[in-house]
Parts: sequence; C-alpha cells; structure tokens
Amino acid sequence: MDRVKEIYDKYISLGEKLSDPAVLADMDAWTKLSKERAEIEEIAQAYAACLAAEREMTDAFSEAEKETGEMRELLLEEGYACKEKLAARKEQLRLLLLPNDRRDERGCTLELRAGAGGEEAALFVYDLYRMYRGYCERRRFKWEAVDLNETELGGMKEAIVNISGKGAYGRLKYESGVHRVQRVPETESQGRIHTSTATVAVLPEAEDVEAELDEKDVRVDLFRSSGAGGQKVNKTETAIRLTHLPTGIVVTCQDERSQLKNKEKAYRVLKARLYDYWRSRRDSAEALNRKSLVGTGDRSERVRTYNFPQSRVTDHRIGLSLHNMEELLAGDLDGMIDALARADRERQLAETE
Repeated sequence: MDRVKEIYDKYISLGEKLSDPAVLADMDAWTKLSKERAEIEEIAQAYAACLAAEREMTDAFSEAEKETGEMRELLLEEGYACKEKLAARKEQLRLLLLPNDRRDERGCTLELRAGAGGEEAALFVYDLYRMYRGYCERRRFKWEAVDLNETELGGMKEAIVNISGKGAYGRLKYESGVHRVQRVPETESQGRIHTSTATVAVLPEAEDVEAELDEKDVRVDLFRSSGAGGQKVNKTETAIRLTHLPTGIVVTCQDERSQLKNKEKAYRVLKARLYDYWRSRRDSAEALNRKSLVGTGDRSERVRTYNFPQSRVTDHRIGLSLHNMEELLAGDLDGMIDALARADRERQLAETE
C-alpha cells in the first residue's frame, strides 16, 4: 500500500497548492495542477474510504472488548460488517490501480470477413453486421459503413465499418477473433447442421502521431462503385482505393456517393490498420509468450460459437454460455462483454499478486 499512500499524499499536497494565492493568480499553473489532481482523485478517494472503513472496524472491535451481552454482540456484528466493507473497498482500489489502456476511450474500425462455409459464411457475416450495428445503436456509437462486399443471396463476404464514440474500442475489443456458427442452412434439404466461420477484427482508431502515415506513400485509385446484382452502381468514379506502398495494405471505400467522403473514411481505416500493423510488429515477441484468460485477440483464434438449434452462444475464452440467441443477435451484447471485461480484470489482478 506504500504506492497508494504516496498517491494519496500527493493528492492532499496538490489540494493545498491549489489554494495558494500565487497559484490562483496563475491560470495556467492552476489548470495544470487541477488536471494532475483529477487524474489521481478516484484512487485517493478510494484509499480514504479504505482508511475510514478500517477505523470503523477497529473501533467496533475495540468497543466490543469492553462490553458484554447483547451490546457486545451488536458491536461484533458491526465490526464484521465493517470488515466486509473494508475488503470490498480494497478490491475496488486494486482495480483502480490496474494500468489503463489509453486506447479504450477511442473509436475503432470493425472488419468482418466470411471464412469457411461459402454462402452460409457470408450470411453469418451479415448476421454479425446487424448484431454489431444494433449494439452500437444501443450504446449511441456512430456507425459508418466504409466498404460492404455483398452477395446476391443477401450475405456479405466482407464488411468494414468505422465506429465513433467514447469507449467504443474498449467495449468491442473483446470481439476480435474467429466466430463460428452452427445451424441448418435454408438450402439444406436433409436438415443437417453446417458449421461456418467468420473473422472479426476490431482496430483502435489511430491518432495522427501514431499511424506514421505519409500521403506520399499512398497510391490513390478512383473507380466506379458497384454492388451485388448491379445494385448501387454509380456512373461517376466516386469509389476510392488506397494502397500503402511500403506495407502493401489496401483499403477500399465505395459506400458514399461523394468521392471526398469515401476518401476520408478510407484514410481512417488505413490509419487504423497501419497503427495495428506497427503495434503488432513491435509487440510480437511479447505476444508470443503471453496467454490470458480472455485470449490474445489473434484473428486466427476461435473465440465464440453460435449454436442455432440450441439457441446457445458460447464464448470459449471464459467458458460462458448464454441462451438468449435472439436478443444477442439483436445487439444485446453487454452481458457477454461485461463478463469478458471482468475476466480480463481478474487476470490482470492475478498477474499483480
């Protein structure tokens, strides 16, 4: 608890400095100190709550030693209640001390791709597309389709979407990986269950200083938009294809009728992919040796199975099965995501012990 005590003492010291007339007269200095204090306020207050609960517990047990009969029993009961409250306060404090991923508050790029299973896999991608769109509507995240590669039977071979909103990446990052569906396709005459897969990639929105993107390294190609069965065909060249020459990363956007809007969306995706590319290369050695309860987020890892005959969704990383398939596919993902986030925090806590 020495580290926490230092944070608490710093919080108190900063509070005293903010009352200093010299600091009050210097708006820049006051703003800087206020921001510094606000960053540690939650930890300091949690520590103060621990101290208060500890004092209450000690006082109750000390008073119980002086009493007999019913009063002693009441004081002991109060002491044990304070002991439980203290344990809860300490757990809260431990969670606050876990390192924050500064990317969690950002938006993200969601990429869905059909895997094994042909047209059934493409239909599954469309199901996932609707599921995540429904979830984003519930969370009030902004949903912007960048590129949708649709099939004639109503499926999607690929879907790329930009999602904006505070905390979008922090909520959706656990979705990365291979998702598997087990169901009887409509075209299956003998009622046999087929298994198909789709990959989900969630990339954090990149800040300009992180993406290392020089527009001189990007080749821009214009072409006419097209869709399944001749749908959404434009006579003008509004679709954009960006090719990052040093890495070979290609991004296409043809969702908007405006060339400028398509270009803006495509650059956002390209920056996110470049950020993920450079970060993956930098962290590759560490990632090979790191295993966690929630999984590595690697796109080749099977993370979840959607079993339609049993209306069951199972997340293999934490062994959680839910039987609300219809609600989940409609976007009710918070229960699943909350469980994954809790498992991730528990893993981090275990690593600090």
